[in-house]
Amino acid sequence: MRRFACWLLDTGPILVLAAIAGAGSFTHIRDTAAEHGQTGWMSWAVAVCIDLTCVMAARERQRDKKTARVRRGRLSWPVLVLSGGVVLSLAANLAQAHPTVWGWITAATPAGAFLIAVSMLERRAAEVRPEPSPDIVPVLAVEDEPQDGPAPALVDYARRVADEHHTKHGKPITRDALRSRLGVSNQLASDLLNTLRTA
Repeated sequence: MRRFACWLLDTGPILVLAAIAGAGSFTHIRDTAAEHGQTGWMSWAVAVCIDLTCVMAARERQRDKKTARVRRGRLSWPVLVLSGGVVLSLAANLAQAHPTVWGWITAATPAGAFLIAVSMLERRAAEVRPEPSPDIVPVLAVEDEPQDGPAPALVDYARRVADEHHTKHGKPITRDALRSRLGVSNQLASDLLNTLRTA
């Protein structure tokens, strides 16, 4: 109960901000859709689609980071989807504004605040230890059984994580960083590092 209370005090304000800003952005999108022929339930559907697409794309981007997914090209698909959702959301908010600088600023505030709140929640989620990738769960479950070094699937996954770390930070991954990313013991993380260095 105490842990939940601490979490609520820490994360609650961001959730409130996300809810209020999301409602404001949602209203602007819905009204813009209704003014352009998408009346009735369709205006609500358009607003839900745009706002939820932004949230799902942000979550997918975080999932790609956790699983060290290799992307082809400069921008990943979730980033492109998120960018499109942001553009549509801001366009709808600005369409509802009075044609003045302050009108545009105040109308864009809900969309901006919603995206900031989502990014803050995603940032906090990144600090939580990620779950192991599904393809290595069976390996982790038997890590204490005798075997000739780490299993190949786990070594491959560790290599992807190490390569991502090196690309992002410009230096080799440490044992503690590898242990944290994979959710394994210190000994197994050390064995994996040794295997990667001698491969």
